[in-house]
Amino acid sequence: MRIGTVGEFGLIEKIRKAAPQGRGVRAGIGDDAAWLDAGGAALLVTADLLIEKVHFDLRWTSFYALGYKTLAVNLSDIAAMGGVPAYLTLSLGIPPRFHLEDIKEFYRGVRRLASRSGVSLVGGDTSRAERLFISAALIGRAPYRPILRSGARPGDDLYVTGTLGDSALGLRLLKKKSRQAGADYLIRRHNLPTARLTAGSLLARARLPGAMIDVSDGLLQDLGHICEESGVGAEIWEEALPLSKAYRSLSAGDLTMAFGGGEDYELLFSTRPRARKKLARLQPRIGVRVTRIGRCLPPSEGINVFDRRGRRYAPAVTGYTHFKSRA
Repeated sequence: MRIGTVGEFGLIEKIRKAAPQGRGVRAGIGDDAAWLDAGGAALLVTADLLIEKVHFDLRWTSFYALGYKTLAVNLSDIAAMGGVPAYLTLSLGIPPRFHLEDIKEFYRGVRRLASRSGVSLVGGDTSRAERLFISAALIGRAPYRPILRSGARPGDDLYVTGTLGDSALGLRLLKKKSRQAGADYLIRRHNLPTARLTAGSLLARARLPGAMIDVSDGLLQDLGHICEESGVGAEIWEEALPLSKAYRSLSAGDLTMAFGGGEDYELLFSTRPRARKKLARLQPRIGVRVTRIGRCLPPSEGINVFDRRGRRYAPAVTGYTHFKSRA
């Protein structure tokens, strides 16, 4: 059977079933980060690959932005568990044609975000490669009980931080070399994403989320992970989707990027309805808007999207998956 038949997430599931659990593993493959019990301390470990021509294109991505984003995507996984990042290892496969100044710029981007987020680069490796290949692993700690993807229940509210679709639209504008008003904001959202560390930590401390995930592959795709791990269905209300002013101005009303564009690195989480007032009180400290966009349903309901007239429909794009084309 070819890998393309099962797709990225089918492959991950088969690896998860074959992997031994091991001592001290509280949550392994299947969440944003692994949760390990190390002598009473709760450690979080996550890893990412970024490969030239697959995850990024140097025709419209600077080495500085690439370094910054390499750390940001890992920080986002730690944020989705409600953790605090600490140590980074970074390994690069580098084509010999690259210049030393290119790699210095890459590490300058890493250092800029590392200094802001309290992360120390503690090791890694380098190798010759045909195209730029980046492997990053981030270790953090969980001051509070980590938030998994498996705690949502029917009747829960669904919330998302920030705004959706900005990164995907920013990438589209980058490719077009657009200089329309608002384009710079969207391009920055793509190149220099913000991991919601403060939001994740505060939500975990308040014990508000039942389940949480970062929106890296698209809202509907990542909601599907929560639904699968939690054994629930869900409905999303189109009119509730949080969209930036720039997105509304430049998207021509196209919501597919908000539903499935990915790389926004916002937090999607569930809470019980009785927690609405508590969440509202916490909102000013979170530092970014938090919007209720739907609710969890019994698993038999699947995932539904409702338009502004209350009609159910299926968006054209659900999200990104490796080994298969976009749905």
